[in-house]
Amino acid sequence: MAGRNDTIVTEFFLIAFTQHPGWGFPLFLLFLSFYLVTLVGNVGMILLICRDRRLHTPMYFFLSHLSFVDICYSSTIVPQMLVVLLEHGTLISLARCAAQFFLFTFFASIDCYLLALMAYDRYVAVCQPLLYVTIMTEKVRLGLVAGAYVAGFSSASVRTVTAFTLSFCGHNEIDFIFCDLPPLLKLTCGDSYPQEVVIIVFAIFVMPACIVVILVSYLFIVVAVLQMHSAGSRAKTFSTCASHLTAVALFFGTLIFMYLRDNTGQSSEGDRVISVLYTVVTPMLNPLIYSLRNKEVKEAFRKAVGRSKASAGS
Repeated sequence: MAGRNDTIVTEFFLIAFTQHPGWGFPLFLLFLSFYLVTLVGNVGMILLICRDRRLHTPMYFFLSHLSFVDICYSSTIVPQMLVVLLEHGTLISLARCAAQFFLFTFFASIDCYLLALMAYDRYVAVCQPLLYVTIMTEKVRLGLVAGAYVAGFSSASVRTVTAFTLSFCGHNEIDFIFCDLPPLLKLTCGDSYPQEVVIIVFAIFVMPACIVVILVSYLFIVVAVLQMHSAGSRAKTFSTCASHLTAVALFFGTLIFMYLRDNTGQSSEGDRVISVLYTVVTPMLNPLIYSLRNKEVKEAFRKAVGRSKASAGS
């Protein structure tokens, strides 16, 4: 085609938010504060679960791994985003972009699997309470979590290799906050249909499959709760599940909006807002959601604060 630039791209220039140069420093401070809250909240949750014996249960075992993955997940994206905001754009090599894409996909996939495992854990606890300890043994929990990490690694490897066998040519500016799939696809040239099919197929094995597990688990939970005779038991069960459902709605809601929609004619501005929600805001809110709505976590936190004050006083 006349005038077409077929120069092969070996590096990208991230230019997110550069249309509003006055926003750079305020957004830098905002996202830095979000990131610090994410680190403090999730590290605090992990330490709380490790130190308080009352939290040594399957549910909190999965939650500790969710907090760890959220730290890694956020750390893959936010430091790069802060550099982009501070320098009004930054150059990133193809290899570094691929590494960031792999890590983001890896931790995002594990997040999906862990939320599904937590839903299954709630199902066993509510629907089969007498068998709960027998079913959710330490060996089973370790096996499930190890499976989540292996599945996340496999999915991320296939999606990364497939995505970066695409031909990127001509324009190399990514009007986005990190190397995500939608902006990368906009830079491709040639026939990318086979690679897109592989990426979509593997995405189906992660997001929709996990959503099905969560929906089926909560369907059985709702049926079991409605059969409870005590209003107090129903309220306690719903309260326990509410934190997890809130986290699920935040994480999957933004991912679904971003990936399972028609990107034609969508503005990069709207895409960036959604991406900020699932890469910056959700990992920050998860420990707050589980601590504010969970009586056991709040009691463990008060106990830890009391011990700290006693140690400081002595």
